Amino acid sequence: MELILVRHGLPLRVEQEQGRADPALSESGHGQARQVGDWLAGEPIDAIYTSPLRRAVETAAPLAQRRTMKPIIRDDLAEYDRAASHYIPMEQLKAEDYPAWKAFVDGGYGDDFDIEAFRRRVAAGMEAIIDAHRGERVAVFCHGGVVNVWASTVLGMPPRLFIDVRYASISRFLCASTGERNLKSLNETQHLTETRAGGT
Repeated sequence: MELILVRHGLPLRVEQEQGRADPALSESGHGQARQVGDWLAGEPIDAIYTSPLRRAVETAAPLAQRRTMKPIIRDDLAEYDRAASHYIPMEQLKAEDYPAWKAFVDGGYGDDFDIEAFRRRVAAGMEAIIDAHRGERVAVFCHGGVVNVWASTVLGMPPRLFIDVRYASISRFLCASTGERNLKSLNETQHLTETRAGGT
């Protein structure tokens, strides 16, 4: 079967004192979601899954509407920072606080982030989807961290956030019923018009 992982589109920035930040997509993010829907509409898709976080659900919506399919929400597809009170897009963090961004991408994820537990949770979710859809093609709308730890699992690497996963990018994995897991593509962006035009 083929797993098509789609990172959500660009969300709004949220910074608050308490409570969980669960940002909606920005205007640009909604445009990216429509481009994903247009790109995948012509492919045979047997099921659509999504993280419960709003930015992933909203990114899945255009494809789900075009295919008249109801996305299946899986809690184990949520991002590692789902409980955080803020969401700052990584590009903005890099521009505003480069040392903090550099420390993060170099593996300084914070003492409260157990990346191995996160990897196990994501892998369990992916394996459940694979088991339920043998021989099929499934679109999974999720997050940059989710793509990273699943890719590192498939590649046999220690779990780490090693890929700069673009907003609304597509990554594909081939998953056999005999247990083989292979990377087909990573970080596809040819469907995003702003990328083709040279934007970010």
